Amino acid sequence: MKAQVFALVGFLAFSPAAFAESLTVTAQPVTDWKAVYGQIEAQTRLPARARLGGTLVSLNAVEGDRVEAGQVLARVVDDKLDLRLRAVDAQLQSLQSQLENAQSELERGEALLQRGVTTVQRLDALRTQVDVLTGQIEATRAERSVVEQQATEGDVLAPIAGLVLTVPAAAGAVVMPGEAVATIGGGGFFLRLAIPERHARALNEGDAIEIDGAGDGATGRLARVYPQIENGRVIADVAVEGLDEAFVDARVLVRLAVGQREALLVPESAVTTRAGLDFVTVEGVHQGERAVMLGQRHEQDGTVMREVLSGLTEGETVVVK
Repeated sequence: MKAQVFALVGFLAFSPAAFAESLTVTAQPVTDWKAVYGQIEAQTRLPARARLGGTLVSLNAVEGDRVEAGQVLARVVDDKLDLRLRAVDAQLQSLQSQLENAQSELERGEALLQRGVTTVQRLDALRTQVDVLTGQIEATRAERSVVEQQATEGDVLAPIAGLVLTVPAAAGAVVMPGEAVATIGGGGFFLRLAIPERHARALNEGDAIEIDGAGDGATGRLARVYPQIENGRVIADVAVEGLDEAFVDARVLVRLAVGQREALLVPESAVTTRAGLDFVTVEGVHQGERAVMLGQRHEQDGTVMREVLSGLTEGETVVVK
């Protein structure tokens, strides 16, 4: 009998429970996180517009293409410009013929004036006619340059370097001046959040944001909080390195800090679950297992802690396995 008692005492002395650590439960500050959805958006979203009205004869861009600033995305042709060029060329030819005739008349007038056959007034009129025709030719040439410039504006250029988001037009369509042929997103991508206005005071530029949908442990930074509240929500932008740009306007789950409070925390290793109930071992006067109600998980220095909503009071000691 004595040998059995000594064996039992020796087993208890060297059992894992004998070396279990204890922890005094105290109220600790914890951060409240709110889960919201953010949308992946481009920093700059600009339409590539047609500068000329006419027929869209070619379209070289599709959704998802990467383009550079100034790249030709489409070409618009206005057949009336060719007719205007022909008309201007015919007018130039006519004015040139009139100028040659006026210059010949001026040369004859100068010869006649030397022989005293004509008058100075007649010679001045011939010089004026030559000057007028010369001016008309210069004006017509300038008009031709304008028409040529309009023809070159048929190229639809990418306003910025980036990703082609939408292409609402199709080859063969008739477009008007200023009509959007494609939409380009560029300048980097970010997450845009719409947060209930009751959390507006808790948002500060530079705060860390946890990104649940952008990879394990991904975090972002609150880059901008807009002062105008729209439909009861605050608009904020989050800068995230390595953000997936494959789908613009895709929704990503984000968790942001909206406040702090006091809570009782115990290590998750101190909790035992049986039959759907959670228990912790308490030391002291009322030692033994006690059923508790647990709340959220929190991580402190690499240790997973569980929030105790009921079943423990501050100052009690629990056994940590």
